[in-house]
Amino acid sequence: MSKLKRSLTSSLNPWVETKNTTDIKNRTGNLYESIAVIAKRANQINISVKEELHSKLEEFASHTDNLEEVHENKEQIEISRFYERLANPAIQATQEFLDSKIYFRKNDDDLFS
Repeated sequence: MSKLKRSLTSSLNPWVETKNTTDIKNRTGNLYESIAVIAKRANQINISVKEELHSKLEEFASHTDNLEEVHENKEQIEISRFYERLANPAIQATQEFLDSKIYFRKNDDDLFS
């Protein structure tokens, strides 16, 4: 089981819950900056999950263009169902942000002045 899959299968609730915006704002001092950090992390999670799913489903791909042959593979269905049950990447990223598991830094504009 990959490190990503283990981290995603932890006890994260896949349902959307309201979050306290002041908790989100307190990490960076700016709500919009916090949301930008969460959005970037959600994008990273989404890309890695998509790559992992495609690599696993590639094993079952048939490279023939025959519409008459439709194979129903139980392993393929189980893999797809597992990934469908995962929490949304935005939910995962928000939880990581609130648990202080995301490293981020501010870009100082005055760095070269």
